[in-house]
Amino acid sequence: MQAAQYIGDRTIEVATVDPSEPGPGEVRIRVAYVGLCGTDLHIVHGSMDQRVARPLTFGHEMSGTIESLGAGVEGWQVGDAVTVMPLAWDGTCPACLAGHQHICQNLDFIGIDSPGALQQLWSVPADTLLRLPRDLSLDAAALVEPVAVAVHDVRRSELAAGDSVVVLGGGPIGLMIASVARHSGAEVLVVELDEGRRVRIDALGLATFDPTASDLVAHVEEWTGGAGADVVFEVSGAAAAVRSATAVAKVRGTVVVVAIHPTPREVDLQRVFWRELRLLGARVYERRDFETAIELLGTTAIPIDAIVTGVVGLDGIPSAVADLESGRAMKILVDVQRIGGVS
Repeated sequence: MQAAQYIGDRTIEVATVDPSEPGPGEVRIRVAYVGLCGTDLHIVHGSMDQRVARPLTFGHEMSGTIESLGAGVEGWQVGDAVTVMPLAWDGTCPACLAGHQHICQNLDFIGIDSPGALQQLWSVPADTLLRLPRDLSLDAAALVEPVAVAVHDVRRSELAAGDSVVVLGGGPIGLMIASVARHSGAEVLVVELDEGRRVRIDALGLATFDPTASDLVAHVEEWTGGAGADVVFEVSGAAAAVRSATAVAKVRGTVVVVAIHPTPREVDLQRVFWRELRLLGARVYERRDFETAIELLGTTAIPIDAIVTGVVGLDGIPSAVADLESGRAMKILVDVQRIGGVS
């Protein structure tokens, strides 16, 4: 079978590898689609070289069908459509014992810390599976994982219907957070530098703002009647956005840090103190977030066509990475069974 592997030095190769047989308690999936995300770019850029083993078959946003079952697996059949929640925890660390297994202190994030979904046949523990509805297409289902990220972020914020929400960053996750927040009844403003992304988001009926055009703080104060935003999501990963996040939040507002910041950032703690702000981190997801994401993808709440801007085969990943790096694309899916136009 074929697999896409990061081998170091910003290089991805398609390799011929032997598929692994599913062990006890495992299933083998015929992978259909895998979404490429910002974490994958961090891997390819070498930012996670101290963490990942190479060659690494990466990828964690996926859909597929069960190809075979390992010993002892019950409740699943060959041909079932599934996605994978790519987390494996040890169950023994303080975080796990406190009920926070999804942020286990020894977490194996599958697709980063262990082989991921960019392979045609992939064996995973059966307890990582979630069943997909028959009427949800496999390409749309590849968005379950990133939508679960957005669901978790919004749930962590505890926003309420009618809240004013500012999303700093209009990339795929920012757009998904904005969509989930709007579905929850919030009024949403998306702050995004890129004009093309703003046009795309405007077309969905979401308000946008260009931070280079005028003062963001003044705009949010006018929008909220001088109060500031109830909830601010920092999704861009930019230092300037971190400073803006605390500046636009209302008294006792909430700032949710979603982006992966590769280096420490300056945070205006005086503002946090003065306005009694609540500063939250939001990392990965829980199973209930996946379940909600699957439900949302069966509705019009998530603008799938606006998020997915291209599909490539396994050998098209380098060009897809270039398009994502340049901002020419929002979300690109990999048709894992296709190479060079041949499935």
